[in-house]
Amino acid sequence: MKLLYRALPIILSVGLFGCGNSSTQDNANAAGATVTEHKDNFVSKLPATAPTLKVAMTGDLPPFSFQDDYGNMQGTDVDSIRAIGEEQGFKVEFYKESWQDMFDSVESGKRDLAISGISYKDDRAIRYGLSTPYFFNPATIMYLEGKFDIKDLNDIKGLKTGTLEGSKEEDTLKEMGSSVELVSRSTAFLAYQDLVQGNTDVFLYDMPVLQYIIKGYPEHKVKIVPYEAADAPSAQQVVLMAKENTKLIKSVNEGITKLKAKGTFKEIEEKWLGATEPATKSTSNNQQSS
Repeated sequence: MKLLYRALPIILSVGLFGCGNSSTQDNANAAGATVTEHKDNFVSKLPATAPTLKVAMTGDLPPFSFQDDYGNMQGTDVDSIRAIGEEQGFKVEFYKESWQDMFDSVESGKRDLAISGISYKDDRAIRYGLSTPYFFNPATIMYLEGKFDIKDLNDIKGLKTGTLEGSKEEDTLKEMGSSVELVSRSTAFLAYQDLVQGNTDVFLYDMPVLQYIIKGYPEHKVKIVPYEAADAPSAQQVVLMAKENTKLIKSVNEGITKLKAKGTFKEIEEKWLGATEPATKSTSNNQQSS
C-alpha cells in the first residue's frame, strides 16, 4: 500500500486528464515521474460463455475508479462490480467516460451500467434505475488544520468553498446561496489544489475520496468533517442502470445483498482506504465514525 500512496499524486494529476487507456503511461513518463506498476491480474472464474456487461466509469476518481500505469481500471468500484458480476454470473468490461457521458451512455443503452462514486439523488432515482446502496459515501468538509474550527455546514458561511462540478456537494452549496462563495472545478484534484494553495478556504466532497487524497499527501495537515448521517439517502453509493432494465437491476441488487452478508464490501473498503479506526485517527478528531 505504501507504494500505491506514493504514486497517488501521479495518478491524480496525470490520470485526471488522460483521454484514453494508452495515455496514462506516456504522460507520466513525459512528466519525469516515478511510475509504480500495478498490472491487472484479475481473472474471472466464470465460464467463457458468461455474458459480458459494458460498464461506464470515469477512471479518474480515486479511490472509486482510476487507471494504473498499464491503463487498467482499478479502485473500490472496479472491485465491487467485479464481485457483483462474479456472484451473479456476468463478466464486465470497462469504458472510460466523462462524468456526464457516463450517465448519458447508460440512458441511451450504449452501456449497461455505470459505477464510479455515484451517490443517491432523488432526481437520479426518477430518471435512472438505481441499485440498493453498497457503500457509505458521506459528504465531507475538508480544511487546513489550524485555520478554522468547523463542525458543520453552518461554520462555512462566509467562506470561499470549493467542490466538484455536478456533485451533490455543489447542489448543497448552491442551496446555501450567497452565504458561501462557490468555486466549482472539473476534477476533485483541482479542487484539492485550490485548498492547499490557499485559493479556497474549504473543500466539500465525498469522504472516501478525501481520505484517499490525505494518504497521498501527508505533508498537508488537514481535517475532514462528514456532515451526512449514515442513514441519509444522499450518503449512499449506488450502481446506475437504465430505468427499464428491471432484470439487471434485480440481479445487481441480489448480488449486493449477498456480498453485504459476506462482508465483501467491507473488505474492499479496507483494501483501498485501510481500517476505519486508523483512517479516523489520521484525519480529524472531529470526524464521525462511518
